[in-house]
Amino acid sequence: MTTTAQPFHLDVSGTAPVPFWRQVLVELRKSYDTRAGLWLLISIAGLVALVEGFIVVVTVIEGGFIAFSDLAIIAGGITSLLLPVLAILLVTTEWSQRSAMVTFSLEPRRSRVVLAKLVVSVLYVVATLVAMYAIAVVATAICDIAGDGAVSWRVDVSGTVGFALVQVLTMTIGFALGALLLNTPAAIVVFFLYWYLLPIVLFAVGSIREWLGNALEWVNFQAAVAPLGDWQLDTAEEWGKLLVSTALWIGVPMVAGLTRILRAEVK
Repeated sequence: MTTTAQPFHLDVSGTAPVPFWRQVLVELRKSYDTRAGLWLLISIAGLVALVEGFIVVVTVIEGGFIAFSDLAIIAGGITSLLLPVLAILLVTTEWSQRSAMVTFSLEPRRSRVVLAKLVVSVLYVVATLVAMYAIAVVATAICDIAGDGAVSWRVDVSGTVGFALVQVLTMTIGFALGALLLNTPAAIVVFFLYWYLLPIVLFAVGSIREWLGNALEWVNFQAAVAPLGDWQLDTAEEWGKLLVSTALWIGVPMVAGLTRILRAEVK
């Protein structure tokens, strides 16, 4: 008597999909679960502590004036230098460490993975705001108690909102460049060249002719975002420059990067 083996079928149609919040938690863990991510976070914390500590010591010794908002902005400004690198690492480490195959096997919907990474980047901006105010409170309190100078506890709410939006946009630029290039060193170099060198080049080129300078203001994201940081976008032209430069430096690389990730061959 012979029997015919029945083919085995694995039916997963009734299996619940991975919740998005769990995907976000996984990507959050990935951000500090590698040596590069962990040491980047440690470096940011150490640099902020060193600079803020130096300011507190000088203020206590010299007895000068110190403002809570200044200490908060200094702490936030330091983190803004390196947080975009963290956003880049969130995207590129999947490909440089060849873990993309595991990630996309567990979650085949690549767009959800990318969105979860972007949400983690925004969460780091929120954590930065909380941390910078906590550090500013401690530093200002030390100066107020131990120092002889004047201390201002005034909180600039509109400036905080503007600073938070600038931080989100800056992080998103790093994220978009990482998605476009999928290479950590290349994305970091391109980001810093754009953020620090290109504005100088655009300003130098724009100084040749007035009409040329006015035209380049529409593609210079750093110049366009400056009024937003001060919460002083008062004219339609300023809003237009911000929207155009944002579309150019965030929208275009983000769409191209997402398209590349969705179509890239995973090895």
